[in-house]
Amino acid sequence: MERIELDYPARHAVPRRVHVGVVGSGDLEVLLEPSPDQRAHVLVNTSVDGFGVVWKSVLDRFFERFGGAASIEINDFGATPGTVMLRLEQAAEAVRA
Repeated sequence: MERIELDYPARHAVPRRVHVGVVGSGDLEVLLEPSPDQRAHVLVNTSVDGFGVVWKSVLDRFFERFGGAASIEINDFGATPGTVMLRLEQAAEAVRA
C-alpha cells in the first residue's frame, strides 16, 4: 500500500462535495471537497506500489485544466491511468453541475 500526497495552485473555489467511483478491482473512488486554503491538495491511497511518477503525471495533466481549490482523496485498487483521468473528469463535471 502506498500513500502519495501532492499540492497544486488553484484558480477558483469549489462549491460542494462530490463522490464518484467505487473501490474495487481495477477501479477507484474520488472524494472531492472544497479546500480551506484556496489550493488543491491530493491524497492518493493505492494498493499498487512504485507508480508515484505515473500518478504525478496524470494529476499534473488534470490540474492544468481543472484549477479548483479542492481537497481530493483517491482510493485506488489498481486502476489504469485512463480510469484515473476518467474518474477525475467525472468529479470535475459533477462539481460544476
